[in-house]
Amino acid sequence: MPSPPQSSLTTWAPSWPESLGLGAMAKSSSLNVRVVEGRALPAKDVSGSSDPYCIVKVDDEVVARTATIWRSLSPFWGEEYTVHLPLDFHHLAFYVLDEDTVGHDDVIGKISLSREAIAADPQGIDSWINLSCVDPDAEVQGEICLAVQMVKDVRGRRLRCHVLQARPILTQVLELQETPGSPSPLRVELWDWDMVGKNDFLGMVEFPPQVLEQNPPNGWFHLLPFPRADEDAGGNLGALRLKVRLTEDRVLPSQYYQPLRELLMESVLGPAEEDAASPLAVLEELTSGDCRQELATKLVKLFLGQGLAGPFLDYLTRREVARTTDPNTLFRSNSLASKSMEQFMKLVGMPYLHEVLKPEISRVFEERKYMELDPCRMDLGRTRRISFKGASSEEHVREASLELLTGYLGPIVDAIVGSVGRCPAAMRLDVKYLAISGFLFLRFFAPAILTPKLFDLRDHHADPQTGRSLLLLAKAVQSIGNLGQQLGQGKELWMAPLHPFLLQSTSRVRDFLDQLVDVDGKEEAGGPARALVPPSVTVREGYLLKRKEEPTGLASRFAFKKRYFWLSGEMLSYSKSPECQMRTSIPVSHIRAVECVDEGAFQLPYVMQMVTQDGAGAPHTTYLQCKNVNELNQWLSALRKASARNPDKLATCHPGAFRSARWTCCLQAERSAAGCSRTHSAVTLGDWSDPLDPDAETQMVYRQLLLGRDQLRMKFLEDSNMDATPEADPERGSSATEGACPDALAGQREAAARLLEVLADLDQAHEVFQQKEQGKVALGCLRP
Repeated sequence: MPSPPQSSLTTWAPSWPESLGLGAMAKSSSLNVRVVEGRALPAKDVSGSSDPYCIVKVDDEVVARTATIWRSLSPFWGEEYTVHLPLDFHHLAFYVLDEDTVGHDDVIGKISLSREAIAADPQGIDSWINLSCVDPDAEVQGEICLAVQMVKDVRGRRLRCHVLQARPILTQVLELQETPGSPSPLRVELWDWDMVGKNDFLGMVEFPPQVLEQNPPNGWFHLLPFPRADEDAGGNLGALRLKVRLTEDRVLPSQYYQPLRELLMESVLGPAEEDAASPLAVLEELTSGDCRQELATKLVKLFLGQGLAGPFLDYLTRREVARTTDPNTLFRSNSLASKSMEQFMKLVGMPYLHEVLKPEISRVFEERKYMELDPCRMDLGRTRRISFKGASSEEHVREASLELLTGYLGPIVDAIVGSVGRCPAAMRLDVKYLAISGFLFLRFFAPAILTPKLFDLRDHHADPQTGRSLLLLAKAVQSIGNLGQQLGQGKELWMAPLHPFLLQSTSRVRDFLDQLVDVDGKEEAGGPARALVPPSVTVREGYLLKRKEEPTGLASRFAFKKRYFWLSGEMLSYSKSPECQMRTSIPVSHIRAVECVDEGAFQLPYVMQMVTQDGAGAPHTTYLQCKNVNELNQWLSALRKASARNPDKLATCHPGAFRSARWTCCLQAERSAAGCSRTHSAVTLGDWSDPLDPDAETQMVYRQLLLGRDQLRMKFLEDSNMDATPEADPERGSSATEGACPDALAGQREAAARLLEVLADLDQAHEVFQQKEQGKVALGCLRP
């Protein structure tokens, strides 16, 4: 089973030297952002509607763009992003725009959330928020580099501030002195001086007196607008429903998590009769809802990295079967078993899913055929509008739709049942359990057909007509996954014309599942751990426009040439086309920085640069243009992850290009001049190819246990509650203690006590590391 590769996704910043004997504690921060939907947006088009999409920014850096929802004032996006970033970000902003095919897109409004507001609730933000007007004067961006000192001498105390650099503007070095006495807040404002008219405000930074005295700022700081409260437009601009949660944590050295990992591993490797009394069973009792979703994701990654995904899913399956009275409802609830199975398939099976479904899904989008079987939804006048003939009868529309649906379903079923050899071995080892309820179809194939955008099968959501076609196809695939057991039941009897095809397909699906189960499981539990993505496996590929730096400094936009790229853990390769065998390769180990490029450098959007260093130590810069901001961020993320552990990373680089004997960003005349902007190698987008990190995943399990520690004590350890009838979990059916025998209750009590003991040890370890870190800061030996 897979194991953690030798790279890390999150931001790792040792808090003190390992020579202290305690190891190094790592800091990590991530934002989970879900843009759910909008409502009551204003109409921006003459048709009385809008074509809205959202831009997501972290500290004025665009990290994501949703799909455009055409002709809607109440759009549903349902798009989710995980952004891994440094601990010191300031704010998150959502901009809603109306896409126009001609001219510039219209800005509808924005929502700005400060880091403090997001962090105020550990459960995060989940609510409707009104859009605010966008004030161009408040839309500042850029950074400033400061070095501040508090100087004490015979004349008293003075504040010395060196303004070293700033971008996107260039300033001279300044020195400001504070008059003797108590320090006041320090505010540095940047303005654009105009000979005619008023000067333009570019941004500011401000530091309170206590910061100046205890920890004078030194480094790069994001420019901010003048402090003012964002006022919403009272609902006149509409609202967004957002889910935002900030996770900030300190991850201890690996050895501190070993006791907790051993408890979890013991749960899945123990005898089946002890399943209900295991530490993992106790942990499941403490979680529900969104927490259970996150716990499932972390546990799947944790056990996958330990080479124990098979025993883990075995354990969950036994627990699910033991609690279920109707076999048809297996894995249908929001239990930990269902969530874990779903996350496991996404984690190991996304490339397989794309290979099987993408061709036919793309065909549905491109052909945009009208299909409908429900007489209540049929548009009988549609044929007349298209062919200028009389309106079709209901029977004619049904027959034409049936022919089209089977025409799409046939290739889909053929692709699925013919994919045994391409299904990942890890999925095949566990599909014997998924086959019990057609889980592979219900939670993997059918959802991907229904919403291909959320599975990266398409760049945009479907329009209403295509979306209806996808819904009909997903319903059919779901029925096939049920092996025809529920055909003719329920309210959708209008699906009856498809039943002969579905029944014919079920026998082929049974054979497909039987073949999937027939796989050698010798390498499953207890074997040596393997990498999730081996170095030679391609993790990202596609067309990009490429341009290499030229000594002449001429930077014509036509110098970009279309090339097909492949990225693996070892090489970034490219050629003229995917079929071309002559490839040029750049070792990933040579990468020193991967950054965005200012749009003005080439008068082109979505350009990134990759700075490499060859074997002789000479630097090279390769410029790559993507087709949109999401593709740009996906390539940035993939390249940064692949090169995360490279030594000698650049701290700064130039966000512009060297043209006309100077850098466009800072106007320096030397090509070899030091970079004028800090690099952002730690900011990456999360996806299912993220490297596994067992320490970070175990830390999350520890945090989940902390949230339920009081409940853990009350539910399992306090004698007064042990005899009480526990409440059933509506998402799972019953609790672990309901109907349990005295031996099982004693086992649960013992497991809870062991978990609390491990929690206490981890609490103490975190406290020791935190005190050590604060001590170093107080001594001035460690910078934040």
